Amino acid sequence: MALSVGTKAPDFTTKDDQGNTISLKDFAGKIVVMYFYPKDDTPGCTKQAQSFRDNYEEYQNKDMVVLGVSVDDEASHKAFKEKYGLPFQLLVDSDKAITKAYDVDGGGYAKRVTYIINGEGVITHVDSSVQTSTHAQDVLKTIG
Repeated sequence: MALSVGTKAPDFTTKDDQGNTISLKDFAGKIVVMYFYPKDDTPGCTKQAQSFRDNYEEYQNKDMVVLGVSVDDEASHKAFKEKYGLPFQLLVDSDKAITKAYDVDGGGYAKRVTYIINGEGVITHVDSSVQTSTHAQDVLKTIG
């Protein structure tokens, strides 16, 4: 079962698709949309990533951060990002530490769950029934 609304989002430190070290606390004061997905370059995950890509300007205009998380490695994330022109960071979770901390471990992959985290680091929304092709718009409607 995913973490509940009102829960303090677990902090983490990991690498992104470019090898940069990233922590949740780096985004203090901003709304973070952290979406977990099963695997780079698969049909549903690609649709979901493209949905965020196609709506990314609206996220930037609202000063929101989009982070994609899967258990794929840095090289896989980098290739996926380049292939589809994804403008947001993909976080490496090869050891499944983040996936487990956010309770989305699907046994070898991350379950498709999205968390919206406010500027104080508290989870304000959890979406575990994602429509991949419209997900980014759905999240924007939720946030308002």
